[in-house]
Amino acid sequence: MDPSSTSPCELDREFAPQIAQLLAAPPLQSAQEYYDRLIQSGKHDGIRVNFSSKHGKGVCANKEFAEGDLILKDRILVGAQHSLNKIDCTVCSYCFRFVGSIEFQIGRRLYWQSIGSNSDCTNRRHYHGSDAGSSASSSGATKENSNTLPEEALRSLINGNLSLPFTDHFGLPRVVACRGCEEERYCSQSCADSDWETYHSLLCTGSKTDPSRRSAIHKFVEHANGTNDIFLVAAKAITLTVLRYNKLKRQPQKNTDESNFSLLMEAWKPLSMGFKKRWWDSVALPDDVDFCDEDSFRQQIRDLAYTSLQLLKDAIFESECAPLFSLEVYGHIIGMFELNNLGLVVASPVEDYFIHIDDLPDDEKEEAEKVTRPFLDALGEDYAVPCEGTAFFPLQSCMNHSCCPNAKAYKRDEDTDGDAVIIALKPISKDDEITISYIDEDVPYEERQAQLADYGFICTCPRCQEEKPN
Repeated sequence: MDPSSTSPCELDREFAPQIAQLLAAPPLQSAQEYYDRLIQSGKHDGIRVNFSSKHGKGVCANKEFAEGDLILKDRILVGAQHSLNKIDCTVCSYCFRFVGSIEFQIGRRLYWQSIGSNSDCTNRRHYHGSDAGSSASSSGATKENSNTLPEEALRSLINGNLSLPFTDHFGLPRVVACRGCEEERYCSQSCADSDWETYHSLLCTGSKTDPSRRSAIHKFVEHANGTNDIFLVAAKAITLTVLRYNKLKRQPQKNTDESNFSLLMEAWKPLSMGFKKRWWDSVALPDDVDFCDEDSFRQQIRDLAYTSLQLLKDAIFESECAPLFSLEVYGHIIGMFELNNLGLVVASPVEDYFIHIDDLPDDEKEEAEKVTRPFLDALGEDYAVPCEGTAFFPLQSCMNHSCCPNAKAYKRDEDTDGDAVIIALKPISKDDEITISYIDEDVPYEERQAQLADYGFICTCPRCQEEKPN
């Protein structure tokens, strides 16, 4: 059945031919050229992307790698920090590096932790985390903590008027504010400018934004925060494409409807490489939903996406990019993040700080802890919540799964931003395929296959072949 015939979105019917082109698999030559340019521009000469009829895309080694070698540091194409995680971690909105200072990070988190004890915040967290397919992570600030500190002390930490011992060993980039709003922070002017040009100029709610559009953006964000913040990443994917389109259109060319759509296709190309099933078709059925209720569940998910899309259209709709705002395209964008999400994780420097204090010689440690212990007690067991979010990594997403992988995603001490870091688990020979595990490969065969079914394939790696029941 034609999806556009059953969609509640009029754009699905009005632009059905264009939508079909946007969602079609890119021609092999075009895809190969795209990945070759991406590898060359990122200087990732140790790998190449290959295509096969059996597995589609795959990443192969162009040289030998020893165990522990860095294979790839893949820059995020589109990513966003989980909404609730922003309470615990203040990071650059573009590269996701922690910003400010150790004092700023501790003070701000404890301040919001005290605010978060009220019922309004608790309810908002509950509804966010309970929705199907929610990508939000649990937050340390949700835990009740009796070790409260005076608000004046917390403000002194945030404002830089109170210094903790040995924090000069953990210098963080200063906070650079968005040029329009006070909601986004950056580690440098370069990141601020890049975010503005790539995504944020269409989503900024600063005073220079038209009031009606600012109100619409707020409504979209509130809905995403209250349901599923994967919609925020999908919105950034659309703004990325719209802004790329506008940039291409400013270049001299023949101005016709046909050429305009060609520009849209070119602007869409990076996202077309991650094409997957629609979100409501691919999201795993929750354990508390009976199989007989699956159709109703998936209809609810589609309706949720449609509500989000309508709010996004009110905020940033551009008629020349209308096919991007169809429910079909929106569903495929969300599905791409659902299935290709390696996970955006950046370790907190607060953890390193308290480890450093704990490792001091006894006399220095005792003196330092007179100051730091009240703050550590107030933070509680989850004193070092990492930055967490959802992201799409263009090269990492090409890596195929194996239950006996030869590589893994692993952040080293020097990896302080949101880029995906792939490390060799064992020696890899030139021309070998580089594989990672999409799941916890330590679970039994049946459980692994059940989890991988959500990705739409049956694993036939050597380990699964060996463990497969007769």
